[in-house]
Formats: sequence, C-alpha cells, structure tokens
Amino acid sequence: MAVVQTVFLQCPSVSISSFSSSPSTAINRVPVKFTVSCSSVSSPITVVNGNVDKSPSERNEVRLGLPSKGRMATDTLELLKDCQLSVRQVNPRQYVAEIPLFPNLEVWFQRPKDIVRKLVSGDLDLGIVGLDTVAEYGQGNEDLILVHDALEYGDCHLSLAIPKYGIFENINSLKELAQMPQWTPERPLRVATGFSYLAPKFMKDNGLKHVTFSTADGALEAAPAMGIADAIVDLVSSGTTLRENNLKEIEGGVIVESQAVLVASRKSMIQRKGVLDITHEMLERLEAHLRAAGQFTVTANMRGSSAEEVAERILSQTSLSGLQGPTVSPVFCKRNGKVTADYYAIVICAPKKELYKSVQQLRAIGGSGVLISPLTYIFDEETPRWRQLLSNLGL
Repeated sequence: MAVVQTVFLQCPSVSISSFSSSPSTAINRVPVKFTVSCSSVSSPITVVNGNVDKSPSERNEVRLGLPSKGRMATDTLELLKDCQLSVRQVNPRQYVAEIPLFPNLEVWFQRPKDIVRKLVSGDLDLGIVGLDTVAEYGQGNEDLILVHDALEYGDCHLSLAIPKYGIFENINSLKELAQMPQWTPERPLRVATGFSYLAPKFMKDNGLKHVTFSTADGALEAAPAMGIADAIVDLVSSGTTLRENNLKEIEGGVIVESQAVLVASRKSMIQRKGVLDITHEMLERLEAHLRAAGQFTVTANMRGSSAEEVAERILSQTSLSGLQGPTVSPVFCKRNGKVTADYYAIVICAPKKELYKSVQQLRAIGGSGVLISPLTYIFDEETPRWRQLLSNLGL
C-alpha cells in the first residue's frame, strides 16, 4: 500500500552564525557558521512512498497576483478601476480580494517578487508587476509569458551608477569603466545592488571580469560615499536621488527599461480552465482603455450642400482627420412642412495635445456648437497583443 504524506513548505530565511561549546567544557571551541534558506510559502507537495509528486495542485479558481503596497499597488488598482475591473476587498487586512466581474477569479495581494515566484511555482496564474521584477526573479523562465508589456505606469530603469568624483571623474561609459586598470582579481570593482541576478549577468555579458557584489535593499546611493562600494546598480526614475548623492549614470549602463506589465504562467494559460478567457477580456479592456487615454471626441455642426462637400472641408485641415477619418451625418430639421438637412454633424477623435488646434480649425471652416468629451475605450477590430499571445502559446 502506498504511503501518502502532504508536506507544506513554509519557513523564512534563517542565518545561524558563530556558535561554540560552553566555556565550562574542556572541548576546544570551533566556530561554525552556516545558513539555512527556505523558499516562501508555495503549493503543498505530495510525497508518495518517499517520492515527490510535482504535478500542480488542483483548484478551480483563477488567481491574479497584485502588488500589496506602495505606488505600484495604488496605480494598479486605479488602472483596473478605470477598466471597469474594480477590486473589492472586504477586509483591508486580508490578502485576498475579488473582481466582481469575474466570479471565478481570486485576487491575491503579494510582494512583487513573490508574485513572480508564485507564477513560476503555479500558485498564481496571472500577475501585474514591474518588468524589472519579472527579469530579476523570473530569470528567463520559459513558463513566464508577457501578456501586456506596456501598462504605461511605474516607469523606471535599472541602471549602473558611479561617483562623479575621484577616479571616476572622467569615466562616462561602460567601456571606459571596464578598461580602468584599477580592477584586478585582488582589487575588483565593488558593486552594491539588490539585483543579485541581473547585475552579475549584465557585468558578465559586457566583459567586466573583476567584479564583486554586495547585496543591499535600500539607501544604495550612500554606499560609494561610505567606501563600501565603488558603484551601485539600482532602479532610477528621475535621477534626482543619484545627482543629490554625487552619482552619475554612464553610457551603456542601462540594464532594463521597466514599467508595469501583465504577466502569466504559460502552463496555466494552456491547462487551467478559465485562465485564457479571463486573460482575453482583461487584455481587451486594458488595450482599449490605454489606447483611449488622452483622446477626446469632438462633435460639431456644419452647414453644407452635401456630406461629401463637408468631408472635403474637414480633410483639408491637418488636425481633423481622426482615427480613420471624420464621421459626417445629416442633421434633419423641418422647414415649411418639409424635412431638410442644411447642417451636418461632424464627429472626430483628437489627442489632447491637438485639441484646441482642432477646435480652431473646425471654427475656421464653419463649425459651430463644438462639444468635447473624453473617451473611455477605443476597441480595435481585434487586439494585436491577443493575436501575438495565441501565437506564443501555439494556439
């Protein structure tokens, strides 16, 4: 008979260092240092007769991971709300929520790096995180697939930065940094970073051989001034913090251009029921909303002899072409007992930066009663990213 045992793996990283025997004993004391590391909570593992069964856990719900705190979390919830995908969290202390539009979807609030790890392990099916997080913690895993690679918030880039002073004063490129004679096996370039996968990979790919790394999570900009590092690899948004700490980016030093992305488990998309359908609707809504961002509907009335004649006047103006051309419709009124169409209604789309110019051009060719309203969605005939996703999945 097979013996089945379910084991839940859950333990934090533990570091035990420098312990010895009691000083009252006669045994020589030998310092010992070791580290025990365990992954974060993942799916239960089933052990059958001592063998680990690696098949994914069975569940009916689709799981979406969202950042649990910070600016990324706020902006993600705002974007979903704008797409009519509001997240409802009954208890703010709980890590699970729902999107009422998708009854079969669970929303789990997690640290961004844990979202990526749980996508890989199969505990999540979809997630929204920064591309830098996907690259760092996904480490090129082929099961991770980008569904939408540009959600247009969380913009930053992962970059190498060095001091503006001392031996680096005249170093302005990665090539010049690599050619500095100071770096030897005995005295390597010391880099402080929280990106323990991307930073070493970048250095190796760019021919910097004599490099050591120290791991840190915050206040990296202070490391060179304190003398504990020669350079840092960190996320940069505006660059103000670097400049205020006398640091500079160099040519060729950008590792990843990042923003928020929608990422999924390839295995879940193919094997788990409901994931592909939910992904399709999310993608449609995100694409349509992002395309409509900054676009306005402009409506006006214009006197003319025919729809064609009015369209000719409109298309003679550079800012009135719209997405595919203007919509021109007759405006009917009753005059002397007869229905006539002396005016035509004009509808075009105009980007925000061209809005006032569009209004001026409409007025110049006889437009009146101009109405402006923001757009919520612009749906294409078919979302290009959906076609690409199906192709990547081999469907």
